Amino acid sequence: MRSGELAAQAGVNAQTLRYYERRGLLTPPPRSPSGYRSYPDEAVTSVRFIKRAQDLGFSLDEIEELLDLADGGPEDCDSARALTRNRVAQLAERIADLQRMQQSLTELIATCQRPREQRSCPILTSLQEGEHP
Repeated sequence: MRSGELAAQAGVNAQTLRYYERRGLLTPPPRSPSGYRSYPDEAVTSVRFIKRAQDLGFSLDEIEELLDLADGGPEDCDSARALTRNRVAQLAERIADLQRMQQSLTELIATCQRPREQRSCPILTSLQEGEHP
């Protein structure tokens, strides 16, 4: 199938396919005599795998490793599990960071209760001074 067909079936655009090829995530397909890429049907499965992994927050480097593991046998489950546990830990750190940012911003908003003529904006002051509650 051609790039446009694959892209439509996998829910990506043709530039994404070429990028995946350059990154080594998708095997470059043979070309037809007229120069068009001719992808095998299983390319749809590969691209969908990549997109699902991205949706779960895996980096392209991690996805490359997952693709390699997917080609292996049952012993590769341990490696996939370890990679996924690492990703979960990274997500937990990111969530904690986001919660801290949310708390800081919530506290800044709460300081805006003074009458207008008696205040300067504590949010802007905090950002200018590099402070946070």
